[in-house]
Amino acid sequence: MPAYMVFTRERMRDEKEYEIYKQKNRIAMEGHPIKKDVLYGKYEVLEGAEVQGVVILEFPTVADAKAYYDSAAYREAREHRFKAADYRVLIAEGVPPK
Repeated sequence: MPAYMVFTRERMRDEKEYEIYKQKNRIAMEGHPIKKDVLYGKYEVLEGAEVQGVVILEFPTVADAKAYYDSAAYREAREHRFKAADYRVLIAEGVPPK
């Protein structure tokens, strides 16, 4: 079943660290089966706290999503994201294709 990794940026704190994160994340994505469904496009918050941006990545399975998130390259990249901004990140399992 497909899996979706959802990132919501709640607050940017350091643009320079964020630029480092973006560069390292491009490298971390290589070799992983990732489809970029949403990348900081237009959005509207209907309920809950406001966010500054949304990213949704699609993976073939939850295991694939976790393999990316837990990879050495992404662990290195996300340290810069942690310094750069406050995010909420989750993995949601999709419905099986019909």
